[in-house]
Amino acid sequence: MIVEERMRTYINSLDMGNTPLLEELEQYAQESRVPIIRREMQSFIKVLLAIHKPKRILEVGTAVGFSTLLMCEYGPQDLTITTIENYEKRIPIARENFRKAGRESQITLLEGDAGKYLRELDGTFDLIFMDAAKGQYIHWLPDVMRLMHPGSILLSDNVLQEGDIIESHYLVERRNRTIYKRMREYLYELKHCPELLTTILPLGDGVAVSVKVEQKQEEI
Repeated sequence: MIVEERMRTYINSLDMGNTPLLEELEQYAQESRVPIIRREMQSFIKVLLAIHKPKRILEVGTAVGFSTLLMCEYGPQDLTITTIENYEKRIPIARENFRKAGRESQITLLEGDAGKYLRELDGTFDLIFMDAAKGQYIHWLPDVMRLMHPGSILLSDNVLQEGDIIESHYLVERRNRTIYKRMREYLYELKHCPELLTTILPLGDGVAVSVKVEQKQEEI
């Protein structure tokens, strides 16, 4: 737990909720044990969308399409989203949810390995939301950087691993040690990359917010 439970519960109690379809989809996800973004992360994304007003979004990790539809609902009207999902069983559910929401024209769902698509995608995106296999974030970063322009935001979810990230390697369960090691590498890279300005927030299970900055030219 990153933030004390009573504080988190109080903050979430102030939330006004989402559209009926999103509320229904969130309930389905909880009952079906499908991981979706937490309430506090939902609020953060809504505010970020209102401030940044991204027109092109890339999402890595669709699941059943909850966060995709949240961004469609609370982003600009002319927003388009390209979203990638590798888990075959969730893809038809996500497509049906996009149809029910009437958002099919705004969303391009790519089926398969995110690493492959990230290498093949062209152009840049105003916002990239990373919410897939946490151990792959560090491997995807070079292509993600290529898909950002100055001012683009990279939003990386679940980066603090329920607090494990600050523990000794030996105190982390053996099955989680590879992800632990790679996530620490990823966060170091985000904070030390000269092309990025990054803050790490103890929100939900931890979120890193990175902005691609203009590179200063050396004086001749």
